[in-house]
Amino acid sequence: MASSSSYSNPPCAACKFLRRKCLPGCIFAPYFPPEEPQKFANVHKIFGASNVSKLLNDILPHQREDAVNSLAYEADARLKDPVYGCVGAISVLQRQVLRLQKELDATNADLMRFARNEMPSQFPGAAHYQQGAGFSALPYASHPWSSNPGDSPEGGGDGSA
Repeated sequence: MASSSSYSNPPCAACKFLRRKCLPGCIFAPYFPPEEPQKFANVHKIFGASNVSKLLNDILPHQREDAVNSLAYEADARLKDPVYGCVGAISVLQRQVLRLQKELDATNADLMRFARNEMPSQFPGAAHYQQGAGFSALPYASHPWSSNPGDSPEGGGDGSA
């Protein structure tokens, strides 16, 4: 009868990968379910099963899931970029954030320049905007949620305040 109970619970991905019997107290079972065999395969390839087992035994049980998720993320990143791993991805994202911040700063500067200098000479009613009425008070103002130019959330439809 004991052998039939082992068939009711399939071995975890780690035990299946390592070709060993998955015992009830298996340290890997809660974190490497049988449905995710590639997760353990990647972690094993980068860190080794013995190192992961030691790590999981050395940390508190409530920290283990986060540790396994971190190991799996780093293992995936190391397989894609063996030299830099997730640090390479972080660097790319940081450069992208800096580039977008510069673009945003330049756009905000253009917007401020437009609002201060160019509007009075180019658009009728711009002096009214500079006095604090805002774009919705301009007769030509259009809003993304409006189908008619001049409609504003304040109502009126003609753009007048």
